[in-house]
Amino acid sequence: MKKLYALLFFSVFFQIFGQSKITVTQSETNAPISGASVSCKGKLLGKTDAKGVLEFGTKCKIVQIKANGFYEDEVQVEPTMAISLFKEDPKTKSIEAVIINDKSDPKALAIIRKVNDNFKQNSPQSLDSYSFKSYEKISVDFDQDSIQLYESAMNLKLDSLKKLPERKQSAKKKKDSLEDVNLMKIAAKSKLFLWERASEFLYSKKFGEKVNILDNRVSGLQQPVYEMLALRSNRNKIPREIREENHSLYRYYLTDSIEIDGRENYVIRFRMANNKVMPKRRKFNGYIYVDAENYALRKIESTSNKKSEGNITSNWKLFNGKWFLQKENFKVRMGMTYLDEKYKKDEKTGEKIENKNREKFGNYVFMTADYFDFKSPIEEKKRDFEGYSMSVKNFDGSLIHQFRTDSLTKREEATYVKIDSVGKKYKLDQKLNTITGLMSGYFRFGMFDFDALEILNYNRYEGFRLGLAVKLNSKFNRYISPDLRFAYGFKDKAWKYATGIDVRTTLERNSFFRIEHYRDVVPAGRFNETLWNFKMITMNAGVDLNNDKFYGYDGFRLSYQRDIGNSLTAISAFKYDKEDALFGYNFKDLGNSFKNFAGQLTMKYSPKSKNIMTPNGKYVYEQNYPEYFLNFEQGLKAFGGDLSYSRLDFLTQHQFKTKIGVTGVRTYAGITFGEVPIWHHFAINGLGNLEKDLNFNFTSYLGFATMEGGKYYNDKFFGYYFTHRIPWYFRTIGKNTSSFDFAYKGIIGDMKNEEFHQFDFQKLDRLYQEVGMEWNNFLGSQFNLGFFYRVGYYSTPNFKENFAIQLKLSFLGF
Repeated sequence: MKKLYALLFFSVFFQIFGQSKITVTQSETNAPISGASVSCKGKLLGKTDAKGVLEFGTKCKIVQIKANGFYEDEVQVEPTMAISLFKEDPKTKSIEAVIINDKSDPKALAIIRKVNDNFKQNSPQSLDSYSFKSYEKISVDFDQDSIQLYESAMNLKLDSLKKLPERKQSAKKKKDSLEDVNLMKIAAKSKLFLWERASEFLYSKKFGEKVNILDNRVSGLQQPVYEMLALRSNRNKIPREIREENHSLYRYYLTDSIEIDGRENYVIRFRMANNKVMPKRRKFNGYIYVDAENYALRKIESTSNKKSEGNITSNWKLFNGKWFLQKENFKVRMGMTYLDEKYKKDEKTGEKIENKNREKFGNYVFMTADYFDFKSPIEEKKRDFEGYSMSVKNFDGSLIHQFRTDSLTKREEATYVKIDSVGKKYKLDQKLNTITGLMSGYFRFGMFDFDALEILNYNRYEGFRLGLAVKLNSKFNRYISPDLRFAYGFKDKAWKYATGIDVRTTLERNSFFRIEHYRDVVPAGRFNETLWNFKMITMNAGVDLNNDKFYGYDGFRLSYQRDIGNSLTAISAFKYDKEDALFGYNFKDLGNSFKNFAGQLTMKYSPKSKNIMTPNGKYVYEQNYPEYFLNFEQGLKAFGGDLSYSRLDFLTQHQFKTKIGVTGVRTYAGITFGEVPIWHHFAINGLGNLEKDLNFNFTSYLGFATMEGGKYYNDKFFGYYFTHRIPWYFRTIGKNTSSFDFAYKGIIGDMKNEEFHQFDFQKLDRLYQEVGMEWNNFLGSQFNLGFFYRVGYYSTPNFKENFAIQLKLSFLGF
């Protein structure tokens, strides 16, 4: 009975008074700070001991920490907390007035700008060649000081559960309850997740960059997740805290200069612009060390507005006259672990109420990365750079111990044992593959891949189109991959289908033959989207919302696709189709149905994109510009074909950054030679519907917001799209950063022999132009809101006809 009373007393005390432990250290040295005051709303809760530790109880959600000679700070109350204080410097007193006025110190801002200007010159990639290795460790766990408290709280929780009378539960609820208890026990003895990766980086100005994954091990997974292997740090990128376009988001203050390894360094403190400085708030979010001789980054430490949410630290090393990233550490809070149910029953009424006093422990993502074994110059052998940008040498974890820069703790060693068993039980491989498949637009379940873009679509001819496309992946067979697709249009009330099979010739690269049979519909004059990526296809999916000029095609296609090196992909094919107009159309009084035999060649050249080979094919883990697409189709009067024509189209896109912002350029064109039905010409993609009071539409990759859909067709055209992002970033609601893009689009072309095509259309033979402005992350959301206006020859006196509003998902980007 005494034990029960003690248990009840402890639980009540812990939940009501929130017993917490805080450790206070110096930011620069990690030495403990004794005598630091911990307060809540001006009331002193206590002072830290010689070890920098204080245990206290409070109902406050945030407490303030203050120590003589250090900047005051605050932290969110949790069972266990750790905080580092920055030393006060007499030199910083001179910038207090600047802080109050919410302005950056001009001297600090000038130094930061020089860091940006010199970043490329200071980067290792300004060398002719180099190599180095890395060891990275990512884990999910409680904060170090919370582990013992969690284990004690969990044991008390389990003891109390044992003393409760057994409740009647269904078999499923009982199983779930037991599994929850087992997971609680596992979390007490091991981390929740652990991933180690060792890599080798090679660089040559002549051959480019090559990354070799020397070994990889992930807790809970039996097979490597290649999309995870491609995750990497910003080792060759300017940190977000000092990028030119983010200067409006931060305030910078030059506070000191110190000597490190015989070199003078500027010390710059910074904070978020929206972190208003109040007496009880921390003044800075971190500090930056800048080498005074060449304005290179030496060290950067960034902390969130709430210290408990995490921090990131990066250190660079001077080697062969350039600055290599030497070490990275970050800690970011990711959710909470609760030991109690979210809801409980009221003892008096029996109603379900929210449990506001749940015991909780913060979960954090920890990452450490060490870069070592720097060499420059290196012997440049072409064979070392062949294949894709990234290759996997080993992935079973057997070699990872050779590259560890620090031995695993007992808790980390236990993670592989305990979480591996959980991974098998809960089929984590399958679940994670489902998530990573979405990066390429697929839902992946076991040996089946389902195309996310085929589930639901809409166009003016079919209305809503409901479909299912499934492909057997490498778990079925590594060389053979059959697929099936079918769909139903609710407006045309017709079924469509396609079936095919891929046969690989090698597992080293994308190289396969494909044969397919299909019966489907497509808009007349649709621009070729072969080899487009998931984002491009998604963005262009709504281009025919206001177009009802479709044709049907029924036939067979044989093709061969091969990656020629890392940058060039080519597809050669032959097809035989029966093609029928599905709208009122007559071609040269020959009718609206034709047979077509044609050869096709498609090429994509992306010299700066980076790829890795996976069991399901090539995965582009870093899309870089420029990119070039080319399609050529030759119709032949052979094997029963009725048409003789040549059709050529190309698309180029590039994006580049300057001091005045980020500029994107897209140009595209097409031309058809020969007498051929309208669907082998080019539709000029209009997104608008001028019959409505408000012209509102969704973005498209090649469309015009103010142009009427299905109105213009050409046998030749040239179009362009320019966008420029103003380097002014700001926040409105939430954490998303907003900005503005200005856009300018234009297209011109011509059409010979209009009389051959007997239906209602117009040729576009004058320059069609529209200008616009896009608000990225509108009001902190995941959408961009655009406003466009038609100018030039095709504009009208009616404002409504010239104006359009457009919506775009932010993740689609340029």
